[in-house]
Amino acid sequence: MTFHVMIVPTLNCPSNCKYCWGSDKKSKIMDIQVIREIDKWLDEFRDDHVHFTFHGGEPLLAGYDFYKEALSILKNSKTHKEAGFSLQSNLWLLDEKLSKLFFEYNVAISTSIDGPKEINDYQRGKGYFDRTMKGYKIAIENGVRVSFISTFTSYSKDFKDEIYNFFLENRYNFKLHAALPSLRGNNADKWALTSQEHGELLIGLLDSYLNDLDKIEIKDFDHICKSSFIRHGTLCTFADCMGDTLAIGWNGNIYPCYRFVGMDEYIMGNVYNHPSMEGLMKSEAWNELMEFKDHADESCRECDYIKFCRGGCPYNGIVSSKYRGKINSSISVDPQCEAYEMIFKEVSDRANKEFLNSSLGMFPGKKQGSNKKFTIMDLMLKRL
Repeated sequence: MTFHVMIVPTLNCPSNCKYCWGSDKKSKIMDIQVIREIDKWLDEFRDDHVHFTFHGGEPLLAGYDFYKEALSILKNSKTHKEAGFSLQSNLWLLDEKLSKLFFEYNVAISTSIDGPKEINDYQRGKGYFDRTMKGYKIAIENGVRVSFISTFTSYSKDFKDEIYNFFLENRYNFKLHAALPSLRGNNADKWALTSQEHGELLIGLLDSYLNDLDKIEIKDFDHICKSSFIRHGTLCTFADCMGDTLAIGWNGNIYPCYRFVGMDEYIMGNVYNHPSMEGLMKSEAWNELMEFKDHADESCRECDYIKFCRGGCPYNGIVSSKYRGKINSSISVDPQCEAYEMIFKEVSDRANKEFLNSSLGMFPGKKQGSNKKFTIMDLMLKRL
């Protein structure tokens, strides 16, 4: 099993996206010594391959010298088996020098673009699109792999066709996110999608995607269909991620996930102390996540999709059971549960219909040419 370590060099970010809940302009930047301590900590922590993701904030604020040393330490270490590197960035600070370094270490980059320039800049700020696409061009010219993340909001959901066609026409592979509330404040609330809106968006985009599997990839549907097929979640939202993913902030503090970084009440330990997993499990943060897990097991036990949904994202569930940091009287599963149920039911129903038609000899052959139509089974059998 691959262990996922998310490294957050800073929560600072030069962009000002209207629905952002994770940045902190006053955040400090990680010192390279923290990377050395991560390396030492992993020596006795667990014997698995480790995938490292640099996240933020804006991780490129750490600079070239930081990454030159950090990647070398983590790649060539004898304390763990490195499984790969990835990085989430708006690419504004990416230059040729950094690109060549990321190519050398095979760092896969994902960057956020919410669709065509007008839609993107309305949500993320004037000039964002051009600056990110400039960085994207530099990355591609230097052989760096880049994929996109598109956040759908209460505004952009009404432009789903325009957004989908933007990615299709440019052959940009992407993942889709729904704008959701946060534990850190209420600025994202008015941009958030309701669960019903989220579910309708997923079903509508699935229909489009099934016409274009040979042109682009939408990772969410690849994982949702694979999860339905193998009866086990393959995307962090639909998997028991607790303990298999940890995040480390600029000062070495350890958190359950990058979404919690910077929140003191979710600190599980610090890499300078080289804590064991057993030590991290004694933290209040771990206990709260276990409460979510137990609640999901109980509340969702009659659900047809519990095996490959697992109650959704623990962070989202915790957000819905708290109001601006004040503990409510109840624990909640992910409030996007309705959306997940809608898309998993849609996928299951279509797969069952395809299987029935096939067994009765009624399954239509795949059409050739530009009107080629793919099936749910094509997605279920697709290699992730």
